[in-house]
Amino acid sequence: MDSPADYPLALAAEDFAPVALTTAGVLFLTRYTGPRHAPGVAAAAVLIGAGGLGKAVWKLVVALDGPDLPWLEALLFPLLTLGFGVLAWVLSAVRAGAAPRWVRLLVPGLTLACSLGAVLAGRTIPLLVSVSVFATLCGVHLIVAARRRGDLTAAGLFGVQLLGFFVLSPLAARPDQTVALQWAEQLCNTAAQAAFAVAAFRLGRTRNRSEVLR
Repeated sequence: MDSPADYPLALAAEDFAPVALTTAGVLFLTRYTGPRHAPGVAAAAVLIGAGGLGKAVWKLVVALDGPDLPWLEALLFPLLTLGFGVLAWVLSAVRAGAAPRWVRLLVPGLTLACSLGAVLAGRTIPLLVSVSVFATLCGVHLIVAARRRGDLTAAGLFGVQLLGFFVLSPLAARPDQTVALQWAEQLCNTAAQAAFAVAAFRLGRTRNRSEVLR
């Protein structure tokens, strides 16, 4: 297993790329959700971006032989839980005007349950469950929205990002992280988040007829 100090500088620097792509992709969704929901999407982008940025900065600091700041890395799952929870809430409200009751119960309930699990376990790993659930809700919604607008390319790209999340998140949570494995994870994650950013940009370009007439 490689220690944090073993991270090469190039690996640490590359970790900023998927963070930037994901944050940009979420912000692109404001064109899809419209002005009414733009503040919620922006808040989700800030939370998701901050979570990824915290881990990227932590990795960069230790790669530069700076102090180990594990609290920066530990921000990842809590902030991703909040960010994807907010985004799932907002996306579920786009068509109906308000989030359905089950979403209003699920988001705070699962967040609290996984947070309690993290406190009891002394690790943030239990929050991976809430991140996975909320990210899945977002991904499914976006795939359906893209298909509804007839953009099968965007739907496929959202699917690529969602598949990448399911494959890469368990790998990233493993303690035995070699440099080679992390290079593979980060490059695949960058590709997946690039697919998400492109799909989110495409989704906001046009509205289907039923949405224009509402």
